[in-house]
Amino acid sequence: MEGEALEIRRPIAALLTAVVLAVGVVFGIGVTELAGHPAFGAQKTIPIFGAVANGQPAGEVPASGIGYASILKPALSAVVNISSSRIVKTPGGGEPFGPFFNDPFFRQFFGDQFFHGNQMPREQREQSLGSGVIVSPDGYILTNNHVIEGANEIKVFLPDKREFKGKVVGSDPKTDVAVVRIEAKNLPTLTIGDSSKIQVGDLAFAIGDPFGVGETATMGIISATGRNGLDIEDYEDFIQTDAAINPGNSGGALVNARGELIGINTAIITGGSGGNQGVGFAIPINMARQVMDQLIKTGKIVRGHLGVAIQEVTPELAKGFNAPPGKGALISDVTAGGPAEKAGLQKGDVIEEINGQPVTGVNELRLQIAAMAPGTVGHFKILRDGKERDVSVTLGELPGKPGQNGPTSLGEDSLMHGVQVDTLTPSVAQGLGIKPTTKGVVVTDAASGTPASDAGVQRNDVIEEINRHPVANVTEYERALRQAGKQTLVLLVNRGGQTSFVVVEPE
Repeated sequence: MEGEALEIRRPIAALLTAVVLAVGVVFGIGVTELAGHPAFGAQKTIPIFGAVANGQPAGEVPASGIGYASILKPALSAVVNISSSRIVKTPGGGEPFGPFFNDPFFRQFFGDQFFHGNQMPREQREQSLGSGVIVSPDGYILTNNHVIEGANEIKVFLPDKREFKGKVVGSDPKTDVAVVRIEAKNLPTLTIGDSSKIQVGDLAFAIGDPFGVGETATMGIISATGRNGLDIEDYEDFIQTDAAINPGNSGGALVNARGELIGINTAIITGGSGGNQGVGFAIPINMARQVMDQLIKTGKIVRGHLGVAIQEVTPELAKGFNAPPGKGALISDVTAGGPAEKAGLQKGDVIEEINGQPVTGVNELRLQIAAMAPGTVGHFKILRDGKERDVSVTLGELPGKPGQNGPTSLGEDSLMHGVQVDTLTPSVAQGLGIKPTTKGVVVTDAASGTPASDAGVQRNDVIEEINRHPVANVTEYERALRQAGKQTLVLLVNRGGQTSFVVVEPE
């Protein structure tokens, strides 16, 4: 009986297998016809949305044999791996998850407690992995601020296996953009595209070094543009894509079907998994390039300042102010003595346009103002009491947020590298036992093993002078350090109300 049962099961199993295969083929054909794309190995062609391949209008590319190699090959050669290290105080134990889990991009979503638990604290060198994009043949590399923030040492690895020491040219935490430079010539570069021209549905490739496995390219589409309100950065205008982005991709390239750089990969929503869920974000290259140009030229970022508080025009507010809903930005407050007040802007005004460009909401206005240089005259169209009028405003300079242009913009050439500072405020001074009228910068972090920490500079110290020149804020602090270069520094340090001189000498 057992033999007969076995013989009966064999033809039944064969029949079931045939049915499953048949259903799979039919289903595959159905999906192919429905989507207009090949499925389950169907030998058709893949449209690439009017891209240019090999110098010719793309039309359609065969599904096998050619693919996207002609687009990705030059792009891959211009994307690098960035390894940064810093001395941090962490709970003891080691790194059970491997160095790629130390990517700050990954830690944004889990926090240090996930990695270290409640073990005894100790100092150790923390390794972080990220990516970068070569944007000039002479070694300028665009990346994320969080890839290099607080780093004591930066190493850049090229696809051709060459290794270089990287130096931070400048960084901007508000947009999470940073520029690193290596001493090299005739490097391959990525052509910079125009992110204002991208559309939802355009093909997109993400290139970087996820999890430290090596250079990797993934494909997807542009899922959305102008994403903001994510509370990832101060200035947000993200490109959203479903091209796979994972830890280690931070600072890597998002390129279009022409192989042009359209974004810098920055963040993902993980849904608690820690990996790609098809929701990734990249800084538009137009924003990143503007920041990069300033950093290369001056080493810091200066933004325009209007001097108003603004809010969205909700349907309810639109009725009260006789304005169209969902458009413009409503002025809810005006800074006394600021550029807006001097030009005559008032509470209750609705800003509809700036320099002929429509203002669709609060975020867009903030981005437009920030992109303009101090001293620039902005031409505003406003709505006041139901009537439109034109107002010209000469923008001021956005006051520096404490630490916004911190020591990461100084690079390793500075004797104060590894030291992070904020502008001292009266309230912070009181908390430190210092007179509220004291001017200077307060040390928020001093990495071990650096010239400053070896000289005795500690967290909560207030630096009042550098080489006998007063420093009242972060900007003056940076200026004094740049003027000093690599020479010995004499700091006047206030610690708990007692001042003393500290000498920081070259390593």
